[in-house]
Amino acid sequence: MHRKIFKNANIFDGVHEDVFKDFSFAVDVETGKITEIAQEISPAADDEVIDVNHKFVAPGLINAHTHITSDPNISTGGDKDVVETTVDAIKALRAFLKSGCTYVRQCGARYGIDIPIKRLITEGKIDNVPHVMASGKAYTMTGGHGDYANGGNVVDSPDEMRKKIREGLKAGADCIKIMASGGVMSPGDFMDEAQLTIEEMKVAVYEAHNKHKIVAAHAEGNPGIRNAIEAGVDSIEHGFYVDDEEIAMMKERGTYIVPTIIAAASVTEKGKETLPKWEHQKMANAMDDAYTNVKKAYQNGVNIALGTDAGTPYNYFDMTTPKELEMMVERIGMSEFEAYRTSYKAAELMKIDDEYGSIEKDKYADFIIIDDNPMEDIKAVQQTDKEVYVSGRKEF
Repeated sequence: MHRKIFKNANIFDGVHEDVFKDFSFAVDVETGKITEIAQEISPAADDEVIDVNHKFVAPGLINAHTHITSDPNISTGGDKDVVETTVDAIKALRAFLKSGCTYVRQCGARYGIDIPIKRLITEGKIDNVPHVMASGKAYTMTGGHGDYANGGNVVDSPDEMRKKIREGLKAGADCIKIMASGGVMSPGDFMDEAQLTIEEMKVAVYEAHNKHKIVAAHAEGNPGIRNAIEAGVDSIEHGFYVDDEEIAMMKERGTYIVPTIIAAASVTEKGKETLPKWEHQKMANAMDDAYTNVKKAYQNGVNIALGTDAGTPYNYFDMTTPKELEMMVERIGMSEFEAYRTSYKAAELMKIDDEYGSIEKDKYADFIIIDDNPMEDIKAVQQTDKEVYVSGRKEF
């Protein structure tokens, strides 16, 4: 077995708050998995030894809410054709990886092109990108959030939902995204409007779970949040108006919330002069409630998973994931450890935590190397020239 041995590493493993100082770890070059973590590892003759020089090694970040086919410079997403959209999506994935994000879950893709992109990555035809959990197009109602050209799969009954979900799974979707409420970027609806019905969403959940896939629900306000929880989704995306009863329901059922705080802040802080007034105003009206309610969910033990809604206005792929961690500390009141832990929670939500999300034996060697200790200052993860490894291979 040919190994890479990384020595003199200060390891934050993503599981323990303490940093293991001046440790070593070995990676099987063939499998890309960690085989040993110890104070010292004796190299064999054919092992490659890499001196980390006492820098900090931390798990690659996992972002559970991304839109690689969206353009953060265009409020509506624009009318780009499938070729240009594909090129932009690959650039977005590379920007994610350079930022330290080694795994992304898609939550709706134009043209459904994340599915063939995922296939090409798996076949080794696209490199220098993170792992991808592909969703294909999101599922919405006629006139609902995401009902735009080449955007969502439109369904208006449980039977239509069943057929469309089955088609999506047949095409290769790894996960499902449904729309339970109105949103910010759609001009004809509001957060307090229910969209897909409980019955329609229950069908989506049944069909997805039957194939061992997870379901994410866009749900910013009520009754959409409550409807989605009752339908049995795995995660509530955004959840800005989650209330006390829903928090109790989520905790009891193990439902995750992916708050995407950076997306909301980007719209309100950077879009006042450039975005349509209705779009900026919808988000500005919700901001204080969003911080308060997400913080309450966190304090009451709801699982918070890392996700950013990257691709929405001014929410750029090259820094969105590290910035979300900073906002978890500054706006939600998490410690550095708890903020970074949301990345592991994303792995749990995505059901990949047996092989990803932490630096542990028998897991893939997806990690970053940075100068400063992220357990002392979470902004250390924002270092722009960090080293990024995927399966033990240096990508940046």
